[in-house]
Amino acid sequence: MNIRTQIFIVLVVLLFMLYLANMVRRNKVDLRYSLLWFLLGLGILIFACFPQLCASLAALLGIGLPINLLFFIGFCLTLVIIFSQSIALSRLSEKNKKLTQELGLLRQEVKKLSEKE
Repeated sequence: MNIRTQIFIVLVVLLFMLYLANMVRRNKVDLRYSLLWFLLGLGILIFACFPQLCASLAALLGIGLPINLLFFIGFCLTLVIIFSQSIALSRLSEKNKKLTQELGLLRQEVKKLSEKE
């Protein structure tokens, strides 16, 4: 990888991380969800600044090409992000169901009270 590509990758990742930090600051993204993205950005910065590290790690793990290691790491991180989003969605779905049930009970109570008057 030439120096121009490295600089471009570093600038793009830093801009993304600044944008993400701004979104967290404005409460548009929850901090616990943004941590995975920050870790991903940090990993990309490390591999962009030290491309020999990727080649050494690929050789250590017995992976033929460093690009295959990057795809594998990207795939694994994508699975982690999807799994964390699935957990969050499940929690929100359960909260939504509970709130809907409580709303139904409150409406029934209001209806009973208004009929008594």
